Amino acid sequence: MIIRIFGFEKKSYKMKKSFRVLKFSLVYFFTIALFSISIQACKQQEPKEKIVYPSTDLVAASIIPQPLKVKATHSAFGLDTNTTIYSKDFDKIGAYLSEAIQEKTALTIAINKEVKSDRTIYIQQLESNENEKEGYTLNISNDSLVLSAQTAEGAFRGVQTIRQLIPELSNDTLADHKMWLIPTGQIIDKPNFGYRGFMLDVARHFFSVEELKKQIDILAYYKINILHLHLTDDQGWRIEIKSWPKLTEVGGLSEVDGGEGGFYTQEEYKELVAYAAERFITIIPEVDMPGHTNTASLSYPELNGNGKKLKQYTGTRVGFSTFDANKEVVYQFIDDVVREITAITPGPYFHIGGDESHVTKKKDYIHFVAKVEKIVQKHGKIMIGWDEITQSSIDSTTIAQHWSEEKNAIKAVKNGLKVILSPAKRAYLDMQYDKKSKYGLHWAAYIPVDTAYQWIPEMHIEGVPKESILGIEAPLWSETISNNEELEYLAYPRLIGYAELGWTSKENLDWEHYKKRLKAQQYFLESKDIKYYPTKLIDWKK
Repeated sequence: MIIRIFGFEKKSYKMKKSFRVLKFSLVYFFTIALFSISIQACKQQEPKEKIVYPSTDLVAASIIPQPLKVKATHSAFGLDTNTTIYSKDFDKIGAYLSEAIQEKTALTIAINKEVKSDRTIYIQQLESNENEKEGYTLNISNDSLVLSAQTAEGAFRGVQTIRQLIPELSNDTLADHKMWLIPTGQIIDKPNFGYRGFMLDVARHFFSVEELKKQIDILAYYKINILHLHLTDDQGWRIEIKSWPKLTEVGGLSEVDGGEGGFYTQEEYKELVAYAAERFITIIPEVDMPGHTNTASLSYPELNGNGKKLKQYTGTRVGFSTFDANKEVVYQFIDDVVREITAITPGPYFHIGGDESHVTKKKDYIHFVAKVEKIVQKHGKIMIGWDEITQSSIDSTTIAQHWSEEKNAIKAVKNGLKVILSPAKRAYLDMQYDKKSKYGLHWAAYIPVDTAYQWIPEMHIEGVPKESILGIEAPLWSETISNNEELEYLAYPRLIGYAELGWTSKENLDWEHYKKRLKAQQYFLESKDIKYYPTKLIDWKK
């Protein structure tokens, strides 16, 4: 009995011991499991690594044109491979920005995709009672860059500012991958003038569609919104007119110094207009008349009004040619030319030239300009002419482009006309920088880079107030240049300064500040293979 009891007790002890071992094992297993689950949960819930950005200064950013208002908050938005763009309101603008970022940084930025992102660029439409079609606002923080604008055009202007804020080199010391640090803060911006133009003379020397596209891209970068093409002159006719085919068959084959010339078919012209429109740049066609018309009269002698034998002209003298202002065929010709060109030009303007008609009798000139104005208006366009047109009786909707006589600009304002400022002594890009310049002329002045920049458009002519100024334009006549390299030598960097004069308020124009910002444009100029003039006024990097 005792033995049985002992045996039972012994057996019970073994069972209890086994049970305790099993219990411990189960507790241990569940403890380890719960600990592992907790570790995984902590890993999922732990905060993202906080990047400490270096102090950056938005106010010191090298933006051209200088924005209206800039406020810095001295940190950075890290543009990297994890950045995304959200642009539902302006999807084409978002795509354009993504392409521009990839071109500069090689980053591929997702657009409007549901992807996880630490930093996002938002492009959004701003509802406002103010009519600011080119205005925009940038609000930049560590994790977002918000571009707001009322219109796609305003958003596009803001994108150019973003492009300039992206540094040329990445800073890869803050994270385990490359980042391009954009300074934080706020930019509120809009243009001082709605018309900011560049004129290129393609008549004296011809420039191809591809050459013009390159210039359009540069204009867009600096917020220039007008490309004025001087399409006809004594030396060449550059636009196809189907109802008068000899204009290009004869007039398209010559240029200054006897080059081969060239012309744009209407399809090529439409391609160029569309390319510019995608970048919110308006093309203004100019057919110069009644002077500067030797090529047109050579193609169709019935148009000639100077009474002299016609021959091809490849020199640079001006003022010897004219249409016959008293022939009805001349006005039928002009009607056809204006009709065909305006049909493929969606912009609101048509430029008739009107300058240097020295052999046209004054009464004939006055009669001619008034009749041509009616033709332009018939085809739904606003007429622009060089300031000599103010001698005629013209409508207040017509625009006078000042280049020479201040009295003509003043007269235009008194008659209720708007004025475009292109004073030759300040804004002509074909003027030499100095006596050592390789290209250009100096009949008006030598125009170094500082002289080109240091004038205030709304204070330039007493009697021409700001409210009467449509804007400014820098013309480049092509008597001394024949290719893109020579064009760019004369245009840049002066055209960049004219872009700022057109956009930036006079309170923000400052040469000392500007030349530092211009120096920083060297990377863009060289990355785009722009053959700029290396003025010694700027401390370029060697």
